[in-house]
Amino acid sequence: MAMPLAWSGTTLLLAVALTGLVLPVPAAAPAQAPASAAVTAAARDRAPAFDTAPAEASLRRLLPAHATQFRLLAEARATTASTTAASTTAPTTTAAHHPADSFTLGGTAGAITVRATSPATLLSGVGWYLAHVAGVDLGWPGDSLDRLPATLPAPAGGTTRTAAVPHRYALNDTDAGYSGPYRDFAAYQHEIDLLALHGVNEVFVQTGAEYPYLRALRQFGYRDEELRAWVPAPGHQSWWLLQNMAGFGGPESARLAEARAALGRLITDQLRALGMTPVLPGFFGTVPPGFAQRNAGARTVPQGEWVGFARPDWLDPTGPVFDQLAAAYYRAQRERFGDSTMYKMDLLHEGGLLGPVDATGAARAVQQALDAAHPGATWVLLGWEQNPTAAVLNGVDRARMLILDGLADRYDGLDREGQWGGTPYAFGTIDNFGGHTGLGANTAVWTDRFRRWLTKPGSALAGLAYLPEGTGGNPAAFALFTELAWQQRPVDQRAWFADYAARRYGGPDEHAAAAWELLRSGPYSTPSDGWSEPADSLFAARPALDAGTAATWSPGATRYPPAAVAAALGELLRVAPESRGTDAYRFDLVDVARQVLGNRARALLPHLAAAYGAHDRAAFRALAERWTADEALLDRLLATDSRFLLGPWLTAARSWGEGGAESDQLEYDARSLLTTWGGRGPSEQGQLHDYANREWSGLVADVYAPRWAAYFASLDTAMADGREPVAIDWFSLDDAWAHRTTAYPTTPVGDPVEAARAVADQKAANQDVAGHDVAGRAVTGQAVTSQAVTGRAVTGQAAAD
Repeated sequence: MAMPLAWSGTTLLLAVALTGLVLPVPAAAPAQAPASAAVTAAARDRAPAFDTAPAEASLRRLLPAHATQFRLLAEARATTASTTAASTTAPTTTAAHHPADSFTLGGTAGAITVRATSPATLLSGVGWYLAHVAGVDLGWPGDSLDRLPATLPAPAGGTTRTAAVPHRYALNDTDAGYSGPYRDFAAYQHEIDLLALHGVNEVFVQTGAEYPYLRALRQFGYRDEELRAWVPAPGHQSWWLLQNMAGFGGPESARLAEARAALGRLITDQLRALGMTPVLPGFFGTVPPGFAQRNAGARTVPQGEWVGFARPDWLDPTGPVFDQLAAAYYRAQRERFGDSTMYKMDLLHEGGLLGPVDATGAARAVQQALDAAHPGATWVLLGWEQNPTAAVLNGVDRARMLILDGLADRYDGLDREGQWGGTPYAFGTIDNFGGHTGLGANTAVWTDRFRRWLTKPGSALAGLAYLPEGTGGNPAAFALFTELAWQQRPVDQRAWFADYAARRYGGPDEHAAAAWELLRSGPYSTPSDGWSEPADSLFAARPALDAGTAATWSPGATRYPPAAVAAALGELLRVAPESRGTDAYRFDLVDVARQVLGNRARALLPHLAAAYGAHDRAAFRALAERWTADEALLDRLLATDSRFLLGPWLTAARSWGEGGAESDQLEYDARSLLTTWGGRGPSEQGQLHDYANREWSGLVADVYAPRWAAYFASLDTAMADGREPVAIDWFSLDDAWAHRTTAYPTTPVGDPVEAARAVADQKAANQDVAGHDVAGRAVTGQAVTSQAVTGRAVTGQAAAD
């Protein structure tokens, strides 16, 4: 994997040339209107046209065999009225003008025209054409582009789509950790191309975010070495920026900090070239230890602990030093990454302490510092737990705030206009936590709630926010959620999935349709029951006979009928041969088969518990062998697809090191994030272990399976000796693995169809020795229940919050 080193201006330009990045060029001055012409109001509201070259470059990357059949045309952007809040105290709904993005499709076969209001929206038009005209999918991940005809079909008449909301935001604060902290520019560039193709126009950028801290704080009494020891390794920096922790996995080398800043600049420039907004981290007061002692007049508030980590101190924004440090921070950030109009920051995230500071005054000071550096900029913050509080919102100009609602699909009875006082907000979803590989999302909630909230009287809804903690693993959810912004009426969820099934593998297929209807009615129709994500894998759990989750804060039971997924696998295996060659089919087949095995484990574990409780060693051993065989089959299945391999994750981490010691350090950062997460205290007492669990080949074989083998052996010995099982120090085992440097494959092996068929064929084999059918049953609490495949969640004990 390519890794940027120390960048000079020359090497940066070389990187631009090698990666195909097209930097933005100043727009030409508009021609002077004739003196006698009457300039209409609509003309006055139109922005200048733009350079289409960046979108054309993206198109060549995405569709190398068909890009020449598209003609991309720039169209001036009009404005439309929408509602926002204007007052800082008791806001009223007033009309405000937001740029309205739109695209229009036209042309003839082999000569498709796309006319749009920005380079990114040109790509959104191409994405709409691929999905709704050409009938193929270019997803995240998986595509069926191989099914495109040599000559592309003509759109049926003129098709125009206008975005329903101005803000189409993507990426969680944790994305830079859980989606891959050691990606290169090619990976980010592809991600940006896909986001634009799916209509996104605002992207959070965290890479290189340590740079302005390292630069600014040198002016306030800190040495470079101190600061780099305060900064965590890249895999854990997301939580440092959220003011949750510091230092873990560090120190970061000066060379690495510079390389990350150079990559961050490439990312922000790529976004700007496509007319997308890079959302940068803002400054709200996080400082290293001893700041008040080194800076006269500064007031800092200790922030206590976050799940076992010592939190960084908070510099009182109402004190005399905050403005100076904020100005230095924004100055360093501008010099390295350029300007933006949107800055992300969250006061008092997950348990932060106000101390003697007035929340209203602090929020006002934070916004004033941002406004001094970037007049008129929008402050973006996450709506999560009780944030933002009324006290925070009372201190700001709410018209220049955007709240990303991270709970919009999680609970019922929400009144965001009342709770947030009319502050503009984006309907968001966090359908993935920690990068888990579970299948499903609350898509029926999205299709019902988004349009209803948008059109209700006095609505302050101004955007969509795609916020999974880890991306790149749930293509149907990503496609549906982002498309909500471009649909002109409420989305029929059943019809949408039928259309998706028809294009996902490049053409209609009755078995693909049946499979996706089963998936729609099951894992993709989970309710707003206090969760927005599917249950994680018990294979990844710390072994226990009553295990319900791998990550502490995950659903404790399957939130849909597992039989739906097992039946969907059978249908996918019957898809026509011409569709099986697509990348999308291979990914989906592995993903669904993986979920079948995960659901099967939830059904099997209670039988293991029953056999142990009855001291039936023969039954226990037979069931343990079945569990172990399923783990082995799971690892073999995952090894057939590169997106389920551990090797690329670790290889990427090592590639950023200079020399063996630094590569080992960064590999530990990457490994620990997936397993222990931190040291013994945060991992065990803080219960962070396995928060980022995922079913990947390598992790299953070398971390999860050995755990369960050791546990089953301890139980078997306990039954034989008539005593309690010996406790196992799981942290020591996991931490030892995290410090290893064993290489793992980076290319897939095996046949995904053969492996998936082996999963399906095990249904008969899963008649265990006690006569129980342990396939296709839902487990809630200690009971094994069954339900027909419907659009309803499985009944019985609800998953705990």
